[in-house]
Amino acid sequence: MRNEEIHAALRILRREVRQWQEPVVGVVAKESRDPFRVLIACLLSLRTKDRTTAEASRRLFARAADPSSMGKLPLPDIQQAIYPVGFYRTKAKQIHEICARLIRDYDGRVPDSIDELLTLPGVGRKTANLVVTVGYQKPGICVDIHVHRISNRWGYVKTKTPEQTEQALCRKLPAKYWITYNDLLVPFGQNICQPVSPYCSRCKLTKYCDRVGVTRSR
Repeated sequence: MRNEEIHAALRILRREVRQWQEPVVGVVAKESRDPFRVLIACLLSLRTKDRTTAEASRRLFARAADPSSMGKLPLPDIQQAIYPVGFYRTKAKQIHEICARLIRDYDGRVPDSIDELLTLPGVGRKTANLVVTVGYQKPGICVDIHVHRISNRWGYVKTKTPEQTEQALCRKLPAKYWITYNDLLVPFGQNICQPVSPYCSRCKLTKYCDRVGVTRSR
C-alpha cells in the first residue's frame, strides 16, 4: 500500500465497519466518556471476546462505577461480576490494586499519560493508548495484534512487533487518523482480514493490499 492510498482505504473501511459490531471499549467510551470505565473495560477485554467483555463490564459498573466505590467491593464480588472473562481472578485483583493506586496517587482520577498508566497493574501499551486516545481524546495510536498484522499485511509498514508498528505509524500515518485507526482495523481484522485464510474475496481493499505473508485466502 502506497502512502497516498491510505486515505482511500480508510474511507472504505469507515463505510464497511458499520455492518460489524463495534469494539466494546469504543461502546463504553461513547456511553460515558469516562476514562476510568474505558480503563476497566479494556483490562477486562484482554484475551476475552467482546460480547463477554460487554456483559461483564455492565455487571461490574452496575455495582460500582468509580475507583472509590469499586475499590470497596470485596474481591469475590468483583470476581463474580466479571466472570467468565479470561483470567478473571487475576483481573479482579488488578482492579482492586488499580483503584487503590488511583485513590492514593491521583485523587481518584485516571492519569492521561501513557508512562503513568503503564505503572498501573495489568496495564500495557495497548490499554494505556486506548485510555489516552478513547478516554481522553488525546493524539495517539493504539496498536493491538489486529492493527499490527493488518498494517504489515497491507505493506503500509514493515515491522516485527506491535511496539515497532506504533512507532512506524506515528511517523507515517496522518495524524487525523490516529485515534480512529484502531476502531477501524479491529472489526475489519475480526470479520474479514483474519490471521489465517482472510476473506480476500469479500474484501473491498484488495487493490490497495500487498497481501504480505498471505499464503491462503477465502
